[in-house]
Amino acid sequence: MNDSPQMPALNFGDRSRLNMVTTIALGLFHVGALAALFFFTWTNLAVAIGLYWVSMSWGIGMGYHRLHTHRGYKVPKPLEYFLAVCGTLALEGGPIYWVAAHRCHHQHSDTDHDPHTPRHGGFWAHMGWILFGETMHSSTALADKYAPDLGKDRFYRVLSAWHWVPLTVLGVAILLLGGVGMMLWAIPLRVVAGLHATWLVNSATHMWGRRRFETTDDSRNLWWVALVSFGEGWHNNHHANPVSARHGVAWYELDLTFWQIRLLEKLGIAKSVYAPGLAELESPQQKGVVPGLKAAA
Repeated sequence: MNDSPQMPALNFGDRSRLNMVTTIALGLFHVGALAALFFFTWTNLAVAIGLYWVSMSWGIGMGYHRLHTHRGYKVPKPLEYFLAVCGTLALEGGPIYWVAAHRCHHQHSDTDHDPHTPRHGGFWAHMGWILFGETMHSSTALADKYAPDLGKDRFYRVLSAWHWVPLTVLGVAILLLGGVGMMLWAIPLRVVAGLHATWLVNSATHMWGRRRFETTDDSRNLWWVALVSFGEGWHNNHHANPVSARHGVAWYELDLTFWQIRLLEKLGIAKSVYAPGLAELESPQQKGVVPGLKAAA
């Protein structure tokens, strides 16, 4: 008897059902981001940049993506939990559902079962998959299938259910301590910038850029997406070897997120860091061995 959860019938690319709650929330955040421009100060900018780093590089890059999803390295559990909390500050959902969506993307990359492939349109890949229909962030069956490891951990279950709390507490604290202008820069403007940076990885790096590796999908390396996402834009490199904690494999490919992981390794905090170099990835012996690469002819 098969006890695995039954997968719901999700029609990725279906624009017939607009998720009003998500759409209104994102709309309000974009309005807040525009309003922030009327409250510019260098202090507000500095706070926004600092929180952008914490949420996008520590939270999404080091945490949700390279640690929680792909397990490219190991850190003590308290630090692993801390990085997950940082990830919630990006307003990209809780760790369980983020991990489930991304693992599904890798398993079905650029097919009809990929939740955000540009083959359903660039807008769909960028943000349409969030705005329309049932998203991965609300599918318990998909979370059970693709992120059972996180689902077994009570901390991740609670954080995923209440993922909006850390950002809300932070916003209230900044409002009380720094005023409306600082809050608008630190929360809506910073969050909107981070969302579009992540969405560009989903959309732009599957449409434009260079392909170093002949992967089985449309992934590409795009330098300007790498700049705004702390290294996530070296997406073809990533799809050639998803487990690797290093996305920028050439010396000129800036990958600030990996540099921080390497620093933790040097300090004895990060262990089992899997980070093959360019020469190793380009070795003919790796074709058909490294996940994502086509077998040699």
